[in-house]
Amino acid sequence: STIGQILANVLNCDFLDADDFHPQSNKEKMRQGIPLSDEDRIPWLKMLRDVLREILVARKTVILGCSSLQTHYREILRSADPDYEPGSYASVVKFVLLDAPAVVLAARLEKRAAEGKHFMPVTLLQSQLDQIHDSERILKVDATLSPQSVVNTITSFHFSINT
Repeated sequence: STIGQILANVLNCDFLDADDFHPQSNKEKMRQGIPLSDEDRIPWLKMLRDVLREILVARKTVILGCSSLQTHYREILRSADPDYEPGSYASVVKFVLLDAPAVVLAARLEKRAAEGKHFMPVTLLQSQLDQIHDSERILKVDATLSPQSVVNTITSFHFSINT
């Protein structure tokens, strides 16, 4: 969320946190330490896709903070681009994997939960990490760097959301 908000400021666009779009049933499952299934995630991802499509059709840029862990989840989000051909990975929807050791992610998650900013317990973190697939060679950035360094890395990578 921190990186997404800074990146949105740099690009002069809106930031959306995908967690805000989870139905209450998903949030309750996670609060109880129950990992979400595809049956839980797919409708949520399709809703995000539809929101992204509206923004793209309006020719606007947006940053979405989302744990789209698997390739087929990212395919759903890529399909927000009306011109996207499935499986081509050529979409105006771009992805960045903020890569950090599990211990760093756990500490950040615990801090957010203690501040009342997140509903997922740290016990679910490993189940999410186990699902990460990055077969499309998406941009991977060291998330242990300072937030501004992460944003600088993303923007200097010739990362253009509109091309």
